[in-house]
Amino acid sequence: MVNSQQQRRRFLQTTSTLLLLGGADIAWGATILAVRVWPANDYTRVTIESDAALTTTPLFVANPPRLAVDIEGIELNPALKELVGKVRSDDPFITGVRVGQYTSSTVRLVLDLRQMVLPQVFNLPPVRSGNAQYQHRLVLDLYPTKVADPLEALIAQHIQPDPLGELLARQANKVVAPPTSPSPQNTASAPPSPPNLSVVERFVIVALDPGHGGEDPGAIGPRGTKEKDVVLQIAHRMRDRINSTVLKTRMGPLPMRAYLTRDADFFVPLHMRVEKARRVQADLFVSIHADAFMTPEARGASVFALSQGAASSAAARWMASQENRADLVGGLNLKVQDATVQRALLDMSTTAQINDSLKLGNEMLGQIRRIGKLHKPQVEQAGFAVLKAPDIPSVLVETAFISNPDEEARLTSESYQNELADALMRSIERYFLRNPPLARNRNT
Repeated sequence: MVNSQQQRRRFLQTTSTLLLLGGADIAWGATILAVRVWPANDYTRVTIESDAALTTTPLFVANPPRLAVDIEGIELNPALKELVGKVRSDDPFITGVRVGQYTSSTVRLVLDLRQMVLPQVFNLPPVRSGNAQYQHRLVLDLYPTKVADPLEALIAQHIQPDPLGELLARQANKVVAPPTSPSPQNTASAPPSPPNLSVVERFVIVALDPGHGGEDPGAIGPRGTKEKDVVLQIAHRMRDRINSTVLKTRMGPLPMRAYLTRDADFFVPLHMRVEKARRVQADLFVSIHADAFMTPEARGASVFALSQGAASSAAARWMASQENRADLVGGLNLKVQDATVQRALLDMSTTAQINDSLKLGNEMLGQIRRIGKLHKPQVEQAGFAVLKAPDIPSVLVETAFISNPDEEARLTSESYQNELADALMRSIERYFLRNPPLARNRNT
């Protein structure tokens, strides 16, 4: 134990005086091309791109928490120095970065951390996929040691004592009382009462899945608009509409809540998008994308559902193939993936789920055609990995062709994003009017 502690002290004792060296011929081998940081509450990712694979030795130190990574066979060039200034002040996990030439052939990178983390350090091979052109990537993923239960967070948000919550409670005959406010005499010392999450009335959850994110930009329009950015904006607009809606059903008024598989610019693997929706027991899953094609003439919105067999068209099969490459572009740590989960995703489709998905898709096409052009008048089907939840009606909406200059301009306009969010919201309400949600309580 003493030897281990001494080794750790020796490993890190020089980091407080690291020199930011530059162009001298200190080492040989790979050259750092770019560095990127993707902060999010789910996890923070640091990516170091190079022209050759990097050999690393990582070490995590708990007190104070920091992750040190020795990168062998490189010199400290200006691109790597940029990492110091790329950490945002509001990063949930990283407080700062130190980098320097540790030996003549080794660069040491130290991430000072805000909290304890579960780090993953791995390499990704070069990828050429559409607009994503990456050489070798070294990835440092920082995950929280305690992962919040997303369903519990949704319920807590739903029952907190605010005016909207009280209105929804009256409309839905809610039985759970809000937390009791402290008396004026004890305001300074009495902590707020935690919400009672044991039993909550039925409410409807729509999982919104903004496609791509982080390392994966998705399609890029002629003016440089990134698919990952516009679909996140549309998802935020839909979230606002869903959270302010109360469905009128035979069971009575049911409040709605939106759950986003990503609410910021970070990458989420395809199977995790499905798993997130299932963890919150979503009633619907809507994946939001922006289409692209090799020529700028293609235009119009499309809606896709899962197919148990062959794709409904060659175009649908091609689209599914393109979207299913997201894990390759975004960067998946294959060493930690659960093989059981991966196998299950290949056989999770059910006839009932697909039938309900087609009903939802047809409602969406009916509403979208009122505000713009459709690329195909019927719901297309193919083997989209992100639509393979067995118990959740799931559709993928291609909102427009970002590769078309006119439609790229529409996708970035506030007015069209609002029209689209309204159309999708109307279709969701019409779907539930014809297909009421199951009568069940949600328990944490």
